[in-house]
Amino acid sequence: MQLNNTLLMIIELLYLLTVISIVVVVISENRNPIKTVAWILAVVFLPFIGIIWYAVFGQDTTKKYVISRRMYSKLKKRPLDEMDTPVEIFFPEKHANIVKLLQNLDYTPLLGGNNVKLFTSGKDKFDHLLADIEKARQHIHIEYYVLNDDEIGMKVQEALIRKAREGLEIRIIYDSFGSRKAKKKFLEEFRRAGIETEPFLKLTWSAITSRLNYRTHRKIVVIDGQIGYVGGMNIADRYIKGFDWGCWRDTHARIEGKGVQGLQSVFLIDWYFVSQTLITSRNYFPMLGNFGECPMQIVNSGPLSEENEISHGIMQAIYDAQKSIFIQTPYFLPPDAMIDALKAAAIRGVDVRLMISKRSDVPLVQMASRSYIKDMLKAGVKVYKYHKGFLHSKMMMFDDSLTLIGSANFDSRSFEQNFEVEAFIYDEKLGEQANDIFVEDQRFSDLVLMREWVKRPVMQRFFESLLRLFAPLL
Repeated sequence: MQLNNTLLMIIELLYLLTVISIVVVVISENRNPIKTVAWILAVVFLPFIGIIWYAVFGQDTTKKYVISRRMYSKLKKRPLDEMDTPVEIFFPEKHANIVKLLQNLDYTPLLGGNNVKLFTSGKDKFDHLLADIEKARQHIHIEYYVLNDDEIGMKVQEALIRKAREGLEIRIIYDSFGSRKAKKKFLEEFRRAGIETEPFLKLTWSAITSRLNYRTHRKIVVIDGQIGYVGGMNIADRYIKGFDWGCWRDTHARIEGKGVQGLQSVFLIDWYFVSQTLITSRNYFPMLGNFGECPMQIVNSGPLSEENEISHGIMQAIYDAQKSIFIQTPYFLPPDAMIDALKAAAIRGVDVRLMISKRSDVPLVQMASRSYIKDMLKAGVKVYKYHKGFLHSKMMMFDDSLTLIGSANFDSRSFEQNFEVEAFIYDEKLGEQANDIFVEDQRFSDLVLMREWVKRPVMQRFFESLLRLFAPLL
């Protein structure tokens, strides 16, 4: 009995020392204070679970040992030499601050002469993608968070293998966590066909604690350096078929023109990252004519860079907005500075509308998201809950002339930890189309009213507030 008590005391002492050590390390790293407090709360008040959570998601070893920011800076500048010589590009002058900010932050050029087609249907997106793959003549580059071996995954695979047999260069990057359900045989079939296929930060048991927290959440396709795809849709059947309880509502964009060079640059940086092969040939940045009137900047962010470029761009867009801000996002867990910026915009008279999903694929995140709604409503933000299915769209519009389409959710994980890509498109006609999409989605949404929202059960509101404490970690 005495031996058992001694053993128990030793275990308790070791546990206490582990908790204290983690708290000291977290504080010493000088992270965002809110995130620091969240980790301390998780480790102290979630026995054992908090330690495991920190071991898997909390350590910063990827930034320190896997990623070289110095190399990223060199790689980011290198493809710019292969792009077309900059010419004067006209865009709405009200967005001059954002354009300059992104140019200075991320060496992001303003690229003109683009035609942009928006998709709100997975079937339409994949029909166009498969047709474009069929017409490809030189190379195809693909990067997805989720690459599943289901029905649409097999169709994409068959199309790519056919093109590989015709002699095209094809490269694929898939996230090894997001694509974990895909069978090894499915991925090996790409390689056997001569398609270069690489996982992003491949997960092994020895590396899981340092790599699981940093994922490529990007959805990029580049075909012949002329046609590109970017948005919220991965390669999986659910983007077409939805769920038993509703549709999967998402937004994706097809770009034809020089904006594709921005996507190409992002892909080639990631390709070097996963394969240690540097590719910057002019062949991947062909001379392109005029395909349309949409100027754009392709912005990427993640732990490779010093700044949170997408987050900074969104903040500047909120500051500059004079008329309207429309936001669609599946997860709403923004940093406090962004919350304050949205509230200030609404208070000064900007029409701020936020659309989230009534039902989510990640219930805990959804509950934490709800804790922000009361503050939004008090400031005059109109909040809509989409009820036709799951709203996974990541589209934002500012003043009818700036449209953001990409992979970033409106949360701290997308802004700070994931590898994301976003198209900042400066065009009034496209802005009108995007606004029309938002207004159409309002038909299938419930406007949240303050008098009803505050009547929800006390325990429900408390649990949502409790989860909000861990929002930076979700």
